Amino acid sequence: MNAFSGQSVRSFKSVVWTAGLVLGLAVVLAVASLLPENSPFHVSAFAVSLAGKYLAYAMLALSVDLVWGFAGILTLGHAAFFGLGGYAMGMYLMREIGARGAYGDASLPDFMVFLSWKRLPWYWWGTDHFAWAMLLVLVVPALLAGIFGWLAFRSRVSGVYLSIITQALTYALMLAFFQNGFGFGGNNGLTDFKDILGADLHRPATRAVLLVVTGGALAAGLLASRFIVGSRFGNLLVAVRDSENRTRFLGYRPDQVKLLVWVFSAMLAAIGGALYVIQVGIINPGEFAPANSIEAVIWVAVGGRGTLSGAVLGAILVNFGKTLFTAWLPEFWLYGLGLLFIGTTLFLPSGLMGLWRPVRAAPPEEITPEVSAPEGEHS
Repeated sequence: MNAFSGQSVRSFKSVVWTAGLVLGLAVVLAVASLLPENSPFHVSAFAVSLAGKYLAYAMLALSVDLVWGFAGILTLGHAAFFGLGGYAMGMYLMREIGARGAYGDASLPDFMVFLSWKRLPWYWWGTDHFAWAMLLVLVVPALLAGIFGWLAFRSRVSGVYLSIITQALTYALMLAFFQNGFGFGGNNGLTDFKDILGADLHRPATRAVLLVVTGGALAAGLLASRFIVGSRFGNLLVAVRDSENRTRFLGYRPDQVKLLVWVFSAMLAAIGGALYVIQVGIINPGEFAPANSIEAVIWVAVGGRGTLSGAVLGAILVNFGKTLFTAWLPEFWLYGLGLLFIGTTLFLPSGLMGLWRPVRAAPPEEITPEVSAPEGEHS
């Protein structure tokens, strides 16, 4: 067994274990939230929502790890896809309010009535149907990622230049969604959600189910991502990351390889955004802020780039630390986050996952799998 295959086996076991742990903890917390309040094992509704938020963020971190850890694409704009998925879900939740809104208008969301809109914009059509909204959650980010990726990768934009334009993408979306005339609530965004599929979002049972669904989605995303990186396509991803020119000379198309994983990661981030909105209860343009994408990169770096499980671990631990730190010393949180990133870069280049693997052949970025030329072609 060579170094790469040995690491592959360890990675598979780690991902399966992480997926099972995530789903198991989600189920335990959900059940505990349904216990009587006087029970010593009762978990509050706030804690359940917070756990759901962490798991949704973990899906964003997982999507970033796919493109950064395995394809070498340092993205500073994945919050764009997370936010788009959140807005698609928010549109459905707003339509679910119906006549129960402040203005009693079942045909228009409250903010449109307030702004004197006369009719529903065409891009809101069908959002009162859950299936259509779920399709939008996947299709809209995939289309944006596909167009953006095709233009960028086809032009061979890479390195810091690609990072900058990904950041420009999410910043442009943030500015657009801040506009009242854009049709998404402007600065206030979408909020005051009441139910989903007829289930009251404020009921403990609904929150418990949503937590389990989020845990299941994250576990499925982990397994799907592991299937991708463990396949021949995954070998190509690492080959493109470590030596793009050599991979091209072997007859492969690095731009197409990058584009496929880029689109998949965008859809994964969008699902996380949709689940985030249901449990947090609001979505506004602030979710597109470039700082959110940078934080996601820090989560991955802290957990362990190129490990999948590390991305989940990093997202949960850093956000838990953020919850505690902002409660005690909110004005110093950004300084603490910066020090955390610098410390990880200097002393834990393989992240926290590196501490659990004291004996390894090489860090992820030093392993180049064997990739042969396609049949019928020669280097």
